[in-house]
Amino acid sequence: MIRIDKLSKKYDKDYVLNDLCCSIKDNSIYGLVGANGSGKSTLLRIIMGIYEADKGIISVDDESVYDNEVIKQKMVFIPDDLFFYPSYTLLDTAKYYESMYRNFDMNYLKELASTFNLELNKKISTFSKGMKRQCAIICAIATNADYMFFDETFDGLDPVIRNTMKKVLIKQMNKKNTTIVMTSHNLRELEDICDNLGLLYKGGILFESEIDTLKTNMVKVQISLDRDFGEDDFKDFDILNFKKQGSVATIIIKDFDDKNRKRLEKMNPIILDYLTLTLEEVFIYEMEALGYEFNKFI
Repeated sequence: MIRIDKLSKKYDKDYVLNDLCCSIKDNSIYGLVGANGSGKSTLLRIIMGIYEADKGIISVDDESVYDNEVIKQKMVFIPDDLFFYPSYTLLDTAKYYESMYRNFDMNYLKELASTFNLELNKKISTFSKGMKRQCAIICAIATNADYMFFDETFDGLDPVIRNTMKKVLIKQMNKKNTTIVMTSHNLRELEDICDNLGLLYKGGILFESEIDTLKTNMVKVQISLDRDFGEDDFKDFDILNFKKQGSVATIIIKDFDDKNRKRLEKMNPIILDYLTLTLEEVFIYEMEALGYEFNKFI
């Protein structure tokens, strides 16, 4: 398990991370969302022990990470700014990873390369941006590390490759009880793969929740009554947003349950529809409830 408590990091006089607190459960996929420059990459590098925090506590499996070779053997990190040795082929790069990770599975690496049509003996420098990203990710997966960190995970991947890569990552998590942390500035990229999401803003986790809880905890209701009505008629509900156009109101209700449903039905509505919210809509309304504009974060 990854535990972070009051973690801070600054460059010169400016804090990139400031009193950040977070915990990431084992055998899960955690998505870290935030605008460019919000500190996502810095956080991953501190978790990996590449950077040293200025203050605060960070532990993996209850051990300090920085300058800890035993823990680092359990972790692999693929940065946003990829680097490959100019003359290396994919097979050369795989052998390099194999020299560092005792559980590296070369046969699985070759299987993944075949799945993504990546030539083992071709120089990576001749590959496209998306193919280079695929090479990096499959090398990381083949390490069989307990903790995998991917910065801007799907950058440069087309939709078909992206979906296939997501399936491979989920398979790895289920097969090896792997904990995966991935960042993105695009919430939609992470919606269908992550168990938990955290929104990074001004050096801290502003909002965090399990995705299933987020999606089942909130509902969009469209309702019309046979009389004039307004938001006050729904004061017994936990309303995040109320809009009315003509005789139909669209209401975002939090903590929606069967009691709320029966309460709405007792109003004898002319129209009563329940609509599913996208994860982006959930975040928008949660941010509005906290007094923020969602577009400032993503």
